[in-house]
Amino acid sequence: MHASIENLLNDQIKVEATASMHYLAMASWADAEGFSGVANFFYAQSEEEREHMLKLVKFVNERGGKVVVPALDQPTDKFTSLKALFEKFLDSEVFVTKQINTIIDTCLEQKDYNTNNFMQWYVTEQLEEEATARTLLDKLNIIGDNNSGYYLFDRDIESFIQPQE
Repeated sequence: MHASIENLLNDQIKVEATASMHYLAMASWADAEGFSGVANFFYAQSEEEREHMLKLVKFVNERGGKVVVPALDQPTDKFTSLKALFEKFLDSEVFVTKQINTIIDTCLEQKDYNTNNFMQWYVTEQLEEEATARTLLDKLNIIGDNNSGYYLFDRDIESFIQPQE
């Protein structure tokens, strides 16, 4: 494995771990605010990001690379509203997509087609994640400041939770 790709994959391991911790903090905030559906959604998102990280760790190890288990910064646990929470969710997913695209670009430059092929799963996953984030944020924009709407949103969001693979 080319050193530049190994470094990018290790960076992505940190990105996935960081996303997992951010989503855990979001879940905890939602739980404390009484939004149990939103909390369950973000608990599931946190676990999914952890699985994405582990998939990368195993791939790097299988390819003979050296995994660097990252230290993580404390995630923010203060949010002003559900809308702010889901804006952060969308921003996070857009950032992850950009990082994955950088890995793909480098794989193609280095002619590392095995890693490129492996990363295609992440490309597809990110399309789904961004679409989900945008859909949920659109729903919150429609709701505005309607408390009844928040109640229904919290109840209905659980339909967006993906079953674990």
